[in-house]
Amino acid sequence: MTTIEKSVDVDVPVTTAYNQWTQFESFPRFMEGVESIRQVTATRTHWVTKIGGVQREFDAEITEQHPDERVAWHTVDGPPQGGVVTFHRLNDRSTRVHLQMEYDPQTLTEKAGAALGVVEHRVSGDLDRFKHFIEGRGAETGGWRGDVNRPPQAGETRHDLPDGGRPGDPIR
Repeated sequence: MTTIEKSVDVDVPVTTAYNQWTQFESFPRFMEGVESIRQVTATRTHWVTKIGGVQREFDAEITEQHPDERVAWHTVDGPPQGGVVTFHRLNDRSTRVHLQMEYDPQTLTEKAGAALGVVEHRVSGDLDRFKHFIEGRGAETGGWRGDVNRPPQAGETRHDLPDGGRPGDPIR
């Protein structure tokens, strides 16, 4: 697995940055190589990407989401990847958006690209484009404020989770 960790500071309040990030269908406007994203359910998205001339389709599942704090995901089919985006209030008008992502390059070309830092550079560009997108608008295009509790980890039971929640179920 290859790990990428990048941050960008945006000049909007944390709620604005978070709300925009929950608008997955807007990602093609600032993410290079993302052709489309369709929100299938509250926690599942369908992605179409075209990178290096290779088109892929896959579904991703949100595994944890808390307003103004974090969105975590992993793919359920297609190329293995997962990660978390966290939102850190710097002051009333600024937010740090921090992305941690792991992915498994599949082809020889993808492995070479990972070794050369191509994907890391693309992620930096995507975060910079997100910054320009949200700052240029000054407001989010929408937002989803629901909670998704993480599934229990090894050794945990459901009652160990915050609020005794049901793992993976959105709370409205």
